[in-house]
This record gives sequence, C-alpha cells and structure tokens, in this order.
Amino acid sequence: MIRLRSLLLALASVCLGLVAVALYLQHVKGLLPCPLCVIQRYLFLAVAVCCAIGAWAGKPKAGAALALIGALGGLGVVGKHLWVLAHPGLSCGIDPMETALNKIPSATLLPWLFKADGLCEDARDTLLGLSIPQWSALSFVLITLSLIYLLARRQR
Repeated sequence: MIRLRSLLLALASVCLGLVAVALYLQHVKGLLPCPLCVIQRYLFLAVAVCCAIGAWAGKPKAGAALALIGALGGLGVVGKHLWVLAHPGLSCGIDPMETALNKIPSATLLPWLFKADGLCEDARDTLLGLSIPQWSALSFVLITLSLIYLLARRQR
C-alpha cells in the first residue's frame, strides 16, 4: 500500500517539474508567460509547498487539503485562460492585472520566474497536440483528483 507521504511528495515533485517545464518553454523556446500563466506557476508552487509540508510535518491530510485549495484555484485560473483563448480578440495582456502582478515582491526578486511579459491570447503553440494552457488544465485536473483521492482514503 502506498503511503500518503509518498503520494504527497510525488505530487510536489510533479508540480515542481511542471514549473521547470514552464521555465524551459520561457527561457529556451522563447514563449513569454502571460499574467494567467504566472498565476498558474504560483498555484503549482503553492500545491508543491503544501504537499511537501504536509508530508514532512506528519500532517498529510492537512497538507493535502491546503494543496487542494491551490489546485482548485489553478483550475479556475486555467479555465479563464482557456476561455480567453476560445474568444479571440479578448486579451488579458497589458492591463492592471499584469502591472500589479509584476510589482509584487516575488516578481521583482525573481523576474525570471514570475514576471508576466506575454499576452494570454498568444498561448496557441502546441506540444503533442495540446496548447500549453490545455496541458496546464489537464495537470490541474489530475492533481485535483489525486488530492481528492488522498483525502478520501483511510489512513493506515
């Protein structure tokens, strides 16, 4: 039987890996992140931190519950991103959200990770047939389902 701690650490690793892929796409492939992309990064990192803390602090259910809140937030943000892509002409590009997002301390300290420079409607490049926001949506769905499973199963 797989332990809750192992599953939480696996989910944390997956989330960190997804952020690493986003950084690869940004810095190697030249895909600039939009404000919604950056918010998704924050949420992937929040899920990873909650899972890791829950695993290491001996409170796996509490960590999974907090991570679930982040994953549900991620579903909401990626849903908005997919909606923007489905309605051409609507952009969340240079607007007050981007300006505010780029002024928070994490974005000023780590601009290579958290600075939003792109337009949401430009996220049309595909990877294995899906756009990057679609991959993000799939990831958030799988993470959410995994966390619900962790919370629903009995601890042994």
